[in-house]
Amino acid sequence: MLDLKKRSTLKAGLLVVASSMMLAACGEKTETKTAAAPAAAPAPAAAPASGPLKVAFVYVGPVGDGGWTFAHDQGRKAVEAAFGDKIQTTFVEKVPESSDAERVFRDLASQGNKLIFGTTFGYMEPMLKVAKDFPDVKFEHATGYKTAPNMAVYETKTYEGAYLAGVIAGKTTKTNKLGVVASFPIPEVIRNINAFTLGAQSVNPNVTTRAVWISSWFDPAKERDAAMTMIGQGVDVLIQNTDSPATLQAAEEKGVNAFGWDSDMSSYGPKAHLGSAIIDWAPYYKQSIQSALDGNWKNGETWWGVKEKSINLVNVNASVPEEAKAAMEAKKAELAEGKAIVFAGPLVDQSGKEMVPAGKEAEVGMLKGMNFYVKGVEGSIPK
Repeated sequence: MLDLKKRSTLKAGLLVVASSMMLAACGEKTETKTAAAPAAAPAPAAAPASGPLKVAFVYVGPVGDGGWTFAHDQGRKAVEAAFGDKIQTTFVEKVPESSDAERVFRDLASQGNKLIFGTTFGYMEPMLKVAKDFPDVKFEHATGYKTAPNMAVYETKTYEGAYLAGVIAGKTTKTNKLGVVASFPIPEVIRNINAFTLGAQSVNPNVTTRAVWISSWFDPAKERDAAMTMIGQGVDVLIQNTDSPATLQAAEEKGVNAFGWDSDMSSYGPKAHLGSAIIDWAPYYKQSIQSALDGNWKNGETWWGVKEKSINLVNVNASVPEEAKAAMEAKKAELAEGKAIVFAGPLVDQSGKEMVPAGKEAEVGMLKGMNFYVKGVEGSIPK
């Protein structure tokens, strides 16, 4: 269901011309870069006779946001280092979830990119439309649910990171009031709010959680205002499902605690930072690109978490009590073993209605369509 990012230099030839045309049309920044071959590349796959595999990434935020887009771009850089001259990557940043996305996808496909990653929920419909017009191009959409013969979906179980953060929060809060700066009321974000609450309740049943919705993925000013509002209401531990470190910075300023989200944000608030729930996209991007190089890429859905080393809680503050760290590590070990502990029954919603009975676990359909708050979350989900 939260520094500002990196950049590079365009490379020569037709790629520069094509990139320049796209920049003139949409005002976005593109980067194409071919890394030197590393000492140890992944499984051998010869570069095609026609040249390297051209891979493009489309980002909703700036690569320097310190969170979501930064994490994806770190994954892009990791595959450059891993595959060397077998691939050539391009990225376009700050692409709105609108008709602009369709235009950018279409431009990238027209420029000869054969594998294109769209990294936000709102790109689903534009990507689906473009995929039909370019059947020889492979498209992958992050966090969506629609596929096509040449379009796959990939996602990480960010709720597992939120749950682990919740365990630390439940052990460290003094007011028993937790807060979430939330982006949009989609299942991914609702899952994360619920998981954060359940993690905290697993060690402290007196915890309650409130959320402030800002209707944006990346708006540092709104993120800060939302955090400040909750701090004023007595919240002393915060997390966000937005893309900047503004929530952590607000916590640092006000002397309360918070978590980094998607990337390690510890440098933005060293005293306030309790830990960062991070995503490592590199394992998935490496697998997908390798399959494309090998000629066995397939559509479908992939959902990775702690078990696959895609989700983790890192850089836990030295001030966190050992008891809290031990509790979190124990939960992390269970997740690494593949145990479904986050949305396991008995699970009830705000009204006390049983959603998952004891001895059962939430089905994937419920998780991917989650539209309720668990008991302990205050307020209502925006329509």
